[in-house]
Amino acid sequence: AFHWLSIDKEGNDMASWLSKKGITAFVLKYRLEHTGTDPVKDFSDKISKKDFKMEKLAGIPLAIADGRAAIAYVRAHAAEYNVLPNRIGIAGFSAGGTVAASAAQGYNTANRPDFVAAIYPYMPKALLKPAAADSPPLFIAAAANDQLNAELQNTGLYDEWIKAKRPAEIHIYAQGGHGFGMSKQTLPADSWIDRFSEWGYDQGFFKPLSPEKTRSQKMAEGFANLQKYYDGLTFNDWAWRFKYREANEKDALLPAAKRKVVFMGNSITEYWNDMDPAYFKDNGYINRGIGGQVSAQMLVRFREDVIALKPFAVVIEAGTNDIAENRGPISLEAIFGNMASMCELAMAHGIKPILGSVPPAIEFSWHRGLLPAPKIMKLNEMLKAYAAKNNIEYIDYWSALRNDENGFKIELAQDRLAHPNLAGYKIMEPLAKKAIDITLKKK
Repeated sequence: AFHWLSIDKEGNDMASWLSKKGITAFVLKYRLEHTGTDPVKDFSDKISKKDFKMEKLAGIPLAIADGRAAIAYVRAHAAEYNVLPNRIGIAGFSAGGTVAASAAQGYNTANRPDFVAAIYPYMPKALLKPAAADSPPLFIAAAANDQLNAELQNTGLYDEWIKAKRPAEIHIYAQGGHGFGMSKQTLPADSWIDRFSEWGYDQGFFKPLSPEKTRSQKMAEGFANLQKYYDGLTFNDWAWRFKYREANEKDALLPAAKRKVVFMGNSITEYWNDMDPAYFKDNGYINRGIGGQVSAQMLVRFREDVIALKPFAVVIEAGTNDIAENRGPISLEAIFGNMASMCELAMAHGIKPILGSVPPAIEFSWHRGLLPAPKIMKLNEMLKAYAAKNNIEYIDYWSALRNDENGFKIELAQDRLAHPNLAGYKIMEPLAKKAIDITLKKK
């Protein structure tokens, strides 16, 4: 609404998706209306007034100018970014759709987009101009139940291109509402990005410059292959019980002082050993983290990877991948139950459990839109209460790593969302060691 930016599902997420397809993407932060500390309230106050007209907002021409400037900038630096100057397009959503579509009106040689994608654009008649004889190809996607599609703006924009006999493609989905962006609603509208990709290839804009795959493509393929591997484990070793088989056989023979504590967890635990192996070796800690795992998988392999090693204590850190639904939806009570079961298994075998909190996360890069922050806070409350009731040490990683929005502090995260970098682990290490030292002194 020209008052705030939907920077992820209508920006960063699309850029990431395109990047994995080998398409260079830039995310534009265009100028907005001046607001106070609450832009949503400011906008609501404006539209409640009888004489308010959206298209009269002073910020709209500035936002459009920023869209045109962005195209001109990328074209001027095409060689630097290794892109072709005649394959530079612009895509926008809602108010950003105004920016994108308006860039295809009143352009010059420097800022003319080579193609435009307008996703549920705000293009009332007051802003809509006839398409020119050389207007760039246009792609439109929207939902028929878009509550903000006054004046049939989506089809009106399409009609102008058809009248001028310019290339245009439109997809109107029955359901989806306004603002769906890259969100997944389990609706046909979820596939609009695939249709856009196909359209871009058909138009010739997304054809690769070389057969060599980009770094993002290689990473995406690597992740896809890893996911296939994980899926394959479902039929032969779902919990990956045998990943550490050889290591367990070797470590079981170590003196007790060299296997005092086992760290059981997911990638947050596994990467810890990679980032700072000395922390584990010097303290007699053994790492048994497996990336991508949920608490149920850890529970299944607990006997092989913890009990068989006969440590004095075990640090259990789980829950991130459960909340991310890596193996499907699961209730907080079920996650808590799996973690409590690991604690009870440990105690039944004379091993002292230590519970680590779930680290903060405001979003998961591999499964966006789940709003994990409040779920993490609730699960941590349950774990902390369980630990207090059962005389178990609780490690509060969450408080040490969180930002003001209850997400991961950027300076402590390697992927900005859920995994600590070395600085993050250095904050976690004394917290874990303190809990371990207290636990080992308990009778």
